[in-house]
Amino acid sequence: MVKHLTRVCFVSLLVAGTVSYAQSGADTYKAKCQMCHGADGMAGTPAGKSTKARPFNSPDVMKMSDDDLIAVTTNGKNKMPAYKGKLTDAQIKEVIAYIHTLQK
Repeated sequence: MVKHLTRVCFVSLLVAGTVSYAQSGADTYKAKCQMCHGADGMAGTPAGKSTKARPFNSPDVMKMSDDDLIAVTTNGKNKMPAYKGKLTDAQIKEVIAYIHTLQK
């Protein structure tokens, strides 16, 4: 019985940690990225269209590594602003993890 409870608690903590991580990435995305990239990541917003933001499921974005996506988010690219100094490294990684959920 104690082993079972320990497993349940451990699994609950893992799930809670994962949900928290994804949730914070979603919150940051909504605050900083959604205006251009859209709620669905397809860049169909007026701002996304005017800046020619790429949909997250486009082949060129899909083939980018996490390091590539982190670099673009940190340093900016084309009309995308740099978030260095505006978001922490952890927040940027959380946003990238959230972006992957939009690519599915």
